[in-house]
Amino acid sequence: MLKTNKPYGIRDVQRALNLSSPSIAQYHMSKLEHAGLLKREGGNWVVNRVMLDNRIKVGRFLIPRYFFYTIFAVVVFLGGFIIKLDASGWEYIYFMVATLLFVLIFGYETSKVWLKGKL
Repeated sequence: MLKTNKPYGIRDVQRALNLSSPSIAQYHMSKLEHAGLLKREGGNWVVNRVMLDNRIKVGRFLIPRYFFYTIFAVVVFLGGFIIKLDASGWEYIYFMVATLLFVLIFGYETSKVWLKGKL
């Protein structure tokens, strides 16, 4: 129902979900609003597309897309320790520092998105 970007009121949600009272719909909508999945516009709710754009749905979980970049950067960083590239000292240090920087940036972005939309 809330997949479109059109505003929905309490009665619309109650009818669409077959809820027994508007207060139950109000409760659930306010929970979704608090989690950042919905936002209020003129007394009605609309889907917060910005919040959902930074996430990927896996099963019933919303995972920040930066999480996958973080995992990839960690694997490359650990692979650098295991392989110990056949490069001179400066090239190896540059590679490890750059990879560690990517791990830190993606890790920060992942945690920021994850904490912002906690249910």
